[in-house]
Amino acid sequence: MPSIEFHPRRTIEEVEEGNILAPKFGPDGLMPCITSDVTTGEVLMLGWMDADALRLTLETGEAHYFSRSRQALWRKGATSGLVQSVIEARIDDDQDALWLRVKVAGSGASCHVGYRSCFYRGIPVSDAAGAPLRFAEHAKTFDPIATYGNAPNPTQL
Repeated sequence: MPSIEFHPRRTIEEVEEGNILAPKFGPDGLMPCITSDVTTGEVLMLGWMDADALRLTLETGEAHYFSRSRQALWRKGATSGLVQSVIEARIDDDQDALWLRVKVAGSGASCHVGYRSCFYRGIPVSDAAGAPLRFAEHAKTFDPIATYGNAPNPTQL
């Protein structure tokens, strides 16, 4: 399979209104990627992609990300089996952010802590600002120690 080529960014009109893929990665070479469940629409995670992760995601149909804590490319589910099959990929207007709609294998979870979504806590706002975080998910979908071992996950350090 030939590697996907990204187009150069020539004009605003071409980037914002055209049909070419000309992604803009940040100074660190990364682009944010929101990932949601294709069936429910629930936001599962925010990940980061470099050019290689984006290419691999588009070529394989499985989500790949760049781990900022490990400084390494990784395929979601390589260790846990919770592979994210990409059903739809979208890029924002100026092509510097991605949105993936995915189907997750196994338990359907995407959070390394064991919850379905990485966004499992709510932050009180307005009159409740400063109150403790509220859990939106009350039960873990899988046991992270059984899946990943007992070592602390570097994304939490």
